[in-house]
Amino acid sequence: MKLGVSTYSLLRAVISGEMDILGVIDWIADQGGEHVEIVPRFQLASQPEVVDAIREKAKSRGIDVSNYAIGANFVTDTQEAYKQEIARVKAEVDIAARLGVKRMRHDVASSSDNSIGSFNRELDRLAEACGQIAHYAAQYDIVTSVENHGYFIQASDRVQTLVQAVNRPNFRTTLDIGNFMCVDEDSVAAVKNNLPYASMLHVKDFYLRPSYLNPGEGWFKTISGNYLRGAIVGHGDIDMREVLRVVKNSGYDGYISIEFEGMEECKAGTKISLDNIRRMWEEI
Repeated sequence: MKLGVSTYSLLRAVISGEMDILGVIDWIADQGGEHVEIVPRFQLASQPEVVDAIREKAKSRGIDVSNYAIGANFVTDTQEAYKQEIARVKAEVDIAARLGVKRMRHDVASSSDNSIGSFNRELDRLAEACGQIAHYAAQYDIVTSVENHGYFIQASDRVQTLVQAVNRPNFRTTLDIGNFMCVDEDSVAAVKNNLPYASMLHVKDFYLRPSYLNPGEGWFKTISGNYLRGAIVGHGDIDMREVLRVVKNSGYDGYISIEFEGMEECKAGTKISLDNIRRMWEEI
């Protein structure tokens, strides 16, 4: 197992100008992180020099660039837009290859209709798009993946359905243990469902409150109206030790990436999260 950090965890420090992406990599290495996951807040396609700098900075600090994670949406109004989105994501695969990663997560779909009927109607087109991109990525020996993310493809069964429909060995899932809560699914059960399909793991935590107890500012709603707020990993309401026990006992030996989304100062929240996961993993 290699424990590291998603750059998304330190986004507020980047936006404020406190850090740039190279500073984030230095910070992760200084905390003992073994890899960095790149989630860009700007287009890297137009900045190849930044891509090269990221790769070389990580190499100089002795940590891996584990994954490249981007947005995408293949639920489009026209066939032309659908083809353009596939082409755009293929170009992002080229960026992933230049970064030197062997894993790339791309989102798949977003819709105002999150019903199972809508999912079933779109499934074939979504699988076709993901299959084309995975086929393109195979030339670089890159595994592409869908994350349980964005309501439309977030429940563990929907993720599995898409992975099985694509039916390619290099298309899997970036398994986010916290995101299942956004569709009111128990994280322990969902991790057990999808762990065999995982290309890598995101570890995040949430506080959970029921729909009839509005906690006020800083919270967002699950698909059925309950309330979530990002937490330092180990401080929230996910049974984190049991999730990690399931992962460890499965023999999983890949990347685990901290994704901090709490209201605390981002460096402090990320460091405590990293330290907590390292300690819990060793104690299990």
